[in-house]
Amino acid sequence: MNLDTVLAKKEEFEKKIRIIVNGREVEMIIPTTERLLDTLRNRLGLTSVKEGCSSGECGACTIILDGKAVCSCLLHTVQVDGSSIVTLEGLADNGKLHPLQEAFIKAGAVQCGYCTPGMILTAKALLDKNPKPTEEEIIEAISGNLCRCTGYVKIIEAIKIASGAAK
Repeated sequence: MNLDTVLAKKEEFEKKIRIIVNGREVEMIIPTTERLLDTLRNRLGLTSVKEGCSSGECGACTIILDGKAVCSCLLHTVQVDGSSIVTLEGLADNGKLHPLQEAFIKAGAVQCGYCTPGMILTAKALLDKNPKPTEEEIIEAISGNLCRCTGYVKIIEAIKIASGAAK
């Protein structure tokens, strides 16, 4: 096998990508089979992106991809080349918590914290699209995010607080 063949084979398994993560442009060469979850956690150190079920059922790995809440465990990083990604680390502004983060604290919606990043990002995607959702719309939006601690009541209340709909 000559060098050109080896290099051609390598290109089949690796790809150079460019993404915007939390407002910062990132360019890297990655294996074509690498999951976005692994790229965010292991290469970029964004540990708010959690691995739960690895099958898109729990929402622990939720990020905002081009304005939409998605499970990062279901995507290969090469699929998001050219996209914009927001993780929980990208919500605070100069050390000031995002209103959703503040609402989760105020409502006592953070318990063990494992689901919290995914819940907050799912809520942000909802509120960006629909600033005044009904309780039913909130429940529908977070239906793909599992929480074993709170029973969802405080999470729903936090999202209502952030939308200004809380009593």
